[in-house]
Amino acid sequence: MKSTPRSPLRDVLARNMRLLRAEKGWSQEFLAHEAGLNRTYLSAVERGEQNISLDNLHRIAQGLNVNAWALLKEENPKSEA
Repeated sequence: MKSTPRSPLRDVLARNMRLLRAEKGWSQEFLAHEAGLNRTYLSAVERGEQNISLDNLHRIAQGLNVNAWALLKEENPKSEA
């Protein structure tokens, strides 16, 4: 299987997801439900282990009530709600 180098952007996304989820007091299971994704998949994304499609990035952003680009910013993201 061909392996591609892990992007540092995965770590940025993972950190921002954790921060926003913790700010809301949500479990991974609750966020997965809100985003319409599997909890195991969401957990892997949040650990930076899973590459993510733009569609799933959009779903997670909607679940967290933020713009998708905010999940990719290197500074701390701000919740819109």
